[in-house]
Amino acid sequence: MTDGRWLELAEGVHARRYEELDLTTGLVVGGERCLVIDSRGDVDQGTEFAAAIREITPLPWSVVYTHAHFDHCFGTTPFLPCDVWAQEGCVAELAAHGERARRRRIETYRAEGKPHISDALERTVITPPGRLVTERAEIDLGGRVVALVYPGLAHTDHDLVVHVPDAGVVFAGDTVEHGPSGFTADSFGTDTHLAAWAAALGEILALRPETVVPGHGDPVDAGFVVRHRDGLHRLVTLKTAVAAGEMTEEEAVAMSPYPADVTHAALGTP
Repeated sequence: MTDGRWLELAEGVHARRYEELDLTTGLVVGGERCLVIDSRGDVDQGTEFAAAIREITPLPWSVVYTHAHFDHCFGTTPFLPCDVWAQEGCVAELAAHGERARRRRIETYRAEGKPHISDALERTVITPPGRLVTERAEIDLGGRVVALVYPGLAHTDHDLVVHVPDAGVVFAGDTVEHGPSGFTADSFGTDTHLAAWAAALGEILALRPETVVPGHGDPVDAGFVVRHRDGLHRLVTLKTAVAAGEMTEEEAVAMSPYPADVTHAALGTP
């Protein structure tokens, strides 16, 4: 996959795919404004994304964060000044953990032999959102209204999805991921809410999307979301059985619809 590749999903609705972290960002263009979905992971990556958008449209933009993890929202400064939207829990998450995450990623990329990314993160300033969503908000882009929807606890406690009703597209952030097995081990972290996540996928399905854009991986259809909603239900059942002493974790792994590393990560969530 060539780094930085546009996919046109509908008229004025685009996903941009990146080799780094298999990341997927988005762009929705209206008659008067456009909306940028996530800003990538550092100031240089954000600069690349902003320049790529300007090849598509000269319209003024707003940015929305699907959640506070670094790869989705640390690249915002090249877009400023503009409105930056997010679910209200994103503010507290960035304030409490954003700088620590930036330092940790600097060290990780340096250890991986990617000094250009670690150096860019050194120069990166985290931009907190100023336009906050509790449950739902709508943005009029000029002849196209886009809805920002909080689906409930899932990958984090502040995930936000972007619904483009006239195109049948939902940008889901990491509430939906399209790795080799659907989820990856990185899908499940200390801020994941495993027991509630399937219900969040149900909220996405209730929007009746034709296309769902995950935070990582290629766009998928509603059937993919259904399969992994059911997979989450299975993981919750297995975790409950392990907690009750009805089976060992290794027995749960053997019965899981996901690979061992993914299952161990899911079972280890709070």
